[in-house]
Amino acid sequence: MRPNQTRDTAVGLFVLAGLAAIAYLSFQLGGVEIPGDKTIRIYANFDEIGGLKTRAPVVISGVHVGKVHEINLADDYRARVAIDVAANLELPVDSSASIVTSGVLGDRYISIQLGGEDMFLEDGEDIEFVESAVVLERLIGQLIHNTNVESDD
Repeated sequence: MRPNQTRDTAVGLFVLAGLAAIAYLSFQLGGVEIPGDKTIRIYANFDEIGGLKTRAPVVISGVHVGKVHEINLADDYRARVAIDVAANLELPVDSSASIVTSGVLGDRYISIQLGGEDMFLEDGEDIEFVESAVVLERLIGQLIHNTNVESDD
């Protein structure tokens, strides 16, 4: 091989690796799933989701175990959240789901706290014990409103 041909081959391989990295990141940001990841879908109904978005992480003890698939309005006007979790997880039926915030003003995600029952959630079942999101703006508004109320002393 000539020196120029070696250099051209190296540059070509580098460009191909860069294009592959861009394609991979595009698929990840676009939410394209790789077939073969076995998941089950469970549901949770919340009074307030506070900015939770689809594809938000679902964690147990800080470990990523799934994601939010979709969010709809249920017949009782509560937010019905479809959650995809790894199929190999055994979630007791008395597990609870909470919407929490990463940091003070960070993104919302769902944290699952495991229960102690011997029966496990199956595909399509609901998590009965939920804790809705705490909306910081609402808390601040209540604090301001309550401090402006004059007492009758």
